Amino acid sequence: MGKSQKKRSMRRHNPMRVPDSHLPKGLESAASSSPKNEAVLPIIQKLENPDASERKWACVAVSNLIQNDPSTRRLLQGKNVVGALITRLSDSEEEVWIEAAGALRNLCIDGGYDICAEMYNKNILAPLKAFVPKISSALSQFLESPKTAPENAQKVVYEFTENVNTILWCLSETSNKALNAINQINLVPFLMSFLAARAKLPVATVTAAAQCLYVLTDDNQPAIDELRSNAAYSTCLLEIIHDEGGVTDKDKEVFWDRMTTLKVLSSGILSNVSPFPPPSAASGVDVGKEIVLPLLQPVATSVSLTESSALAESLVVKLALEPPQIENLSLKSAPKSDHRSDTEVELDRLENRLRTVQLALEILTGVCATLPDPDPISEVQEGEPDAEDEGKIFLHKYRCLFDTQIDNDAEIEEDVTDGMALDDIPIANGTTTASHLPALVEPLITLIQPVRLSFPPTAGQSSHPPTTSVLSAIHVSALECLNNIFLSLSASPNSGLAAASASGKQLWDSVWAALGSVGTEITRGQERKQEMWEIGVGVLWGIGNIWKGSLVPNEDQVQLLIQLCNSSTDPAIRVKCIGTLECLAQHPQSIDANRVIAVHLLSILPTSTAPSIYGTEPLIQTLSALIDIYSDESLPYDVNFRQGDFVQRLVDSVEGVRKAVRAIDRRKERDLKRRGEEMRDNLIAFIKYRRALRF
Repeated sequence: MGKSQKKRSMRRHNPMRVPDSHLPKGLESAASSSPKNEAVLPIIQKLENPDASERKWACVAVSNLIQNDPSTRRLLQGKNVVGALITRLSDSEEEVWIEAAGALRNLCIDGGYDICAEMYNKNILAPLKAFVPKISSALSQFLESPKTAPENAQKVVYEFTENVNTILWCLSETSNKALNAINQINLVPFLMSFLAARAKLPVATVTAAAQCLYVLTDDNQPAIDELRSNAAYSTCLLEIIHDEGGVTDKDKEVFWDRMTTLKVLSSGILSNVSPFPPPSAASGVDVGKEIVLPLLQPVATSVSLTESSALAESLVVKLALEPPQIENLSLKSAPKSDHRSDTEVELDRLENRLRTVQLALEILTGVCATLPDPDPISEVQEGEPDAEDEGKIFLHKYRCLFDTQIDNDAEIEEDVTDGMALDDIPIANGTTTASHLPALVEPLITLIQPVRLSFPPTAGQSSHPPTTSVLSAIHVSALECLNNIFLSLSASPNSGLAAASASGKQLWDSVWAALGSVGTEITRGQERKQEMWEIGVGVLWGIGNIWKGSLVPNEDQVQLLIQLCNSSTDPAIRVKCIGTLECLAQHPQSIDANRVIAVHLLSILPTSTAPSIYGTEPLIQTLSALIDIYSDESLPYDVNFRQGDFVQRLVDSVEGVRKAVRAIDRRKERDLKRRGEEMRDNLIAFIKYRRALRF
C-alpha cells in the first residue's frame, strides 16, 4: 500500500462551530446578510465607554449577537471587536474583564482559526498569562476554606477559569507559534490542579482544563515531558477514568454527559503521553488496548445520528416559536451572557453529546493506526512462501529471464538493486465471514452515513450550524478511524480476512453509499463534503488492498475515481485514487475495466519529451500500480498489456522517470527519494521481463 497514506491524521485546527464560508468574501456581503447590522457600531463604541456598566453591557451583547450568526460575527470582527475585547481583559472593573473573557471564548469556539490567529497576533496571551497565577491563588483559597468565600465569588471564578482555559485550548490549536508561546506559560501543573480537585469543582470547569491539557499533550514534547515527570498526574487521570461518581437522580443525566466527556478527555491525554516511565501507575499499561478501546468504543456507538438530527430539527422549530431573549439592545434589558432558554439548553446538551462522540472517534483514530487483529491466525502454511518470499521469487524471475535472454539494451539501464520488492498481498478466494474484522468497524460504517443535518444547504446556512458542524465532524472522524483500521489490516495481510470477499464487498458498497449521499456537487460552505471524499478514497484504498482481486469494478465508480484524480491538485489525493484504481484493475475477469484504468495510469507517466503533470509522488504510485497489475502475465486481463503495447509506453517513460527521481531532494524527502529510486529500478527490471516474454 502506498507509503504516503498516513496512519494518524493531524488534529483539526479549530473548525468553525458556526461556519461563514458560505458567505461571499468581504464585509459588504456580511452587512447585507446580517439582521443586526445597525447594532454593531453602537456595541463597538460602548466597549470604550467611560461607564463600566456600559462596557460590561457591550461585552455581553457581543456574545448574544454572534450566536449562530456568522455574518454579524464577521461584521464585528471587521470593526476590531477582538482588539477591543482584549483591551477589556485589563479593565479596572472585574465584571467587565469577566464578561470580556466570555465573549472572547465564544468568538474562539464559533469563529475558529482566523479569529484565534487574530487574538494571538493582538497579544491576548499577555493578559491570559497574568490571569493564571491569580486563578491559582483564588482556587487554593476556595479549596482550603470554602466557607469563607461567598458562593457567588466561587461561581464567578470557576466560570471565568473555564473561559480562560477554553481560550488557551483554542489558541493551542491555532499554530505552532501560538503553541510554543503557550508552552512558556508552563500550564501543565495549573491544569492538572483542576483535575486533582475535581470532587470540589464544577465538572464544566474541570472539563475545560482537561480539554486544554488534551490539546497541549498532542504531539507536543514539552507538555508530554512535564506530564510524564510527575507520577501523581497519571494516577489522577486513571482515577478519573475508573471513577463511578455519585450524584442525585435529578442531576444524573446532565452530570454523566459531562463526566463522560471528562473520562474521554482523560483517556485521550493518557494516549497522547503514553508510554509512562516507572513508577507511574500507568507504566506497563497498554493504554490503547486496556483503556482507550474499552472506554471509547461504547461512547462512539452511544448515539443515533438520525435521531440526533431529527431532535435538533424539532428543537430548532420549537426555539423559533419562543420570544427572542434580546429584542433590543438596551442597558436595562440586556441578558447575561450565559442566559439560555430551556430549548437552547437542550440543544447545547445534544451538541455536547455529539462532540463527545466526535472526540472519542478522534482519539480512537490514533489507536486504530496500530489496531491488532483481534483473532490472529497463521498467515502462511508450512511450505508456502510469504509475501516477502514471493517478492524475492518474482525478482529472481525477472533476473533469470533478462540475464539469460536479453542482450544489452541501450535504452534501458542494467543496474537493478537487490532490495527491490513489490507490494503484493496474496488474496485467497472465498466468501467466509470476516470474523477477523475489529468490532469497531460496523458502528463506524453507520457513523459515516450522512443524515439530514450533516451538511448545510447549497450556498446557505444550516438551520442549526453547531449541530451540522459536529455531525459532519463525526462523519469525517469515523472515516479517519476506518482509514487507519484498514491501513493497519492491509499492512499485515490475514488470509482469513482476505477470504471473506462477501464482507469486503459489503464494506466497499457501504463506503460508496456514504460518498454517494455526499454527492459530487460541492458548493461554497460545503467543504466538509470535499473532506469526506478525500478521506473516503483512502478508506476505499484500504478495503481494496485487503480484498484485492475479489472486488468487481463498477464503471461509474471507476470514472469518479479517475475524475477525482484528474481534478485534485493534492498529490496525496491523487495517490489514493491511483492506489484504489490499482486494486480494482486486478479483478481477473474485468478485462474492459482493467483497460480503462490502465489507459488512465499510462496517461500519468512522462513521455520522452514531456514530464508528468501529476507530480512526483503520484507518478511513483502509478509505476508501482502498473507493475503490480501486470506482474502475472497469466491473468486474463493481461491481454490488454500485450495488445496495447504497454511495454513501449513504459520504455518511453524511463528517461522522464529518471529525471523526476533525480529531482527529489534527498535532504527534504528522504523516504520519497528512496522509494523513487526503488521504483525506477523496478520499472527497468519489469520492462526487461516483459520484453523477454516476447521471445
